[in-house]
Amino acid sequence: MTSPFNIEEIYPDDGEHSLRMPRRQAGSSPQGVAVTLLADYTLRARAALPSAAIVALLAESGVTTAGARAAISRLARRGVLEGSRQGRHSSYRLTQAAAVNLSVGGHWILTSTTAAEPWDGCWTTVAFSLPQDRGTQRRALRGQLRWLGYAPLYDGLWISPYELTPRAQARLVQLTLGAVTVFRGRQIALAADSQRALIDAWDIDAISGHYEEFLQRWAPLVPQVRSGEVDGAAAVRARTEIMDTYRRFPILDPQLPRDLLPTGWLRQPAREVFAAVYDGLADPAQRHVRAVVGRFTDSVDPGISAHTTADLLAGVHGDAGWIPPARREPPSHRRTAV
Repeated sequence: MTSPFNIEEIYPDDGEHSLRMPRRQAGSSPQGVAVTLLADYTLRARAALPSAAIVALLAESGVTTAGARAAISRLARRGVLEGSRQGRHSSYRLTQAAAVNLSVGGHWILTSTTAAEPWDGCWTTVAFSLPQDRGTQRRALRGQLRWLGYAPLYDGLWISPYELTPRAQARLVQLTLGAVTVFRGRQIALAADSQRALIDAWDIDAISGHYEEFLQRWAPLVPQVRSGEVDGAAAVRARTEIMDTYRRFPILDPQLPRDLLPTGWLRQPAREVFAAVYDGLADPAQRHVRAVVGRFTDSVDPGISAHTTADLLAGVHGDAGWIPPARREPPSHRRTAV
């Protein structure tokens, strides 16, 4: 299984923009929390927040002042944030490249956790051979394959029940410089004890365990959210944490066909709990973020607005505004982009 804390795998750079999204760490990453906060409340309008307000909001999530300021500085160097100054006061907002990247990623999170598409019973096999001295290239290829939903059946042999799209093919050629071969076909049945089951390439028990942990953590909060008991800083923290957790699932769960999964698969219950918490806390969290920002500025930008799951599905932010889904190429192994 790939690390669930690598934000670059969840929001991969499309190669058209010069930015490097922060790598997640085991535990709370100040940069990751900052990106989530800014995306959750400023993405649509790319509203700028006073740096002092960002520091204050991060403090409510347990990030020290020094850690918050370092995170802002590093995100600016990465091309994720861009700053401006008025006198002694500085503000930051998401760069255009980061806004597009995060918006596509947000859309992918939701579309990738819907019901899997029908399966024709065929498998795509990617075989590659790279010399030992090309370790960086090998790691990049494996990361790309896993992001596309593939898993290693054997070393150098990766499989997926879905077709490899033309753009994905072109990307793999770039990564391997011809040292890759792709096949698609049906598995030939042998004696049950003489072949490895293809589904064993994925750790189904581990994926199921992640869903179970998610539901155990968040399902009890749903009644409190619906009754209005969660407010203020607690609402912001809950939305940030549940997004940070739920956005792992497009990588952890490769959307295998239902025919291959055990009964009672928890993908849909997890999605429902995520929407109940994330959407249910949008209004109180938005009020709190605006209140915190209001402590550091005379005028709160109206673009500070909590988006919901419906907003994430509606379109992505681009130079011309919201791009409708028909014009988008979501980064999914079941669609067209790499």
